[in-house]
Amino acid sequence: MIIVGELPNSRAAQALADYLKSQGVPARIRPAESGNFAIEIRDEADLERAQIEFERFLQSPNDPKYYAASWSDGDAKVRFNYQKGPSFFHQLKQGAGPLTLTILSICVAIYLLAVMGLAEAIYTPLFFFANLQQANFAEFWRWFTPVLLHFSIVHLAFNGLWWWMLGGQVEKNLGLSKLLLILLVAALLPNLLQYFMTGPNFGGLSGVVYALMGYCWIMGRRAPQSGLYLAPAYAGFMLFWLALGFMDVLGIPVANGAHLGGLLVGVGQAFIDSHRLNRGGES
Repeated sequence: MIIVGELPNSRAAQALADYLKSQGVPARIRPAESGNFAIEIRDEADLERAQIEFERFLQSPNDPKYYAASWSDGDAKVRFNYQKGPSFFHQLKQGAGPLTLTILSICVAIYLLAVMGLAEAIYTPLFFFANLQQANFAEFWRWFTPVLLHFSIVHLAFNGLWWWMLGGQVEKNLGLSKLLLILLVAALLPNLLQYFMTGPNFGGLSGVVYALMGYCWIMGRRAPQSGLYLAPAYAGFMLFWLALGFMDVLGIPVANGAHLGGLLVGVGQAFIDSHRLNRGGES
């Protein structure tokens, strides 16, 4: 059997396998070592066609044609266990890689220490430089560490969820080094832009999140073989929230410079990587 690709959801994988069978390509699914579900075909001659359908599925997984195929061509012998799903911590681990989970853990730890009364002691050495003209650049970490600071549970939960979902997607599909590159660039440049717009008192992963949103959005459209995808509705929400921030109608402090800078970093990196992938190189 030849593996066409892997999907994290057994029902989605079966829907694609059923659709391939309806198109004359015998297919089946099986659990993969990664914790995902692999879609397999028998004949190598069908591989190119199956890969094209796999990429189309990544772009439009909710297309009714896939689930319609399950009704007409589904395997009656397939059984799914809905009684007890994996634990929260298992899902958390399976949905991300070590870098994603490490950064998330650091953000949570810093926030908890701040709540325990250590805010000044822990935030002060991690803020951006108070004055770049008089900065001590031996404290080089200040270029990056504002992304680890969050000032409310909502702030942390919102950024943490997006970081886990999108950062995990990038790390799982393209590796730790790619996520690390995006993290560092999307911390440095947006932080710098935000400093020149409002000064040094800012923090949060939102600039990096915007970079990941832009990256997954463009990669999903230009290089679906990367395995990355962002639903158009999420991309629309991202742009709408960005516009609201610049219109200053939200009633809360918003790091507009970091958001815009992160988005530009992610989109730019995606155009570079998608071009390399489509030419047959590595991203």
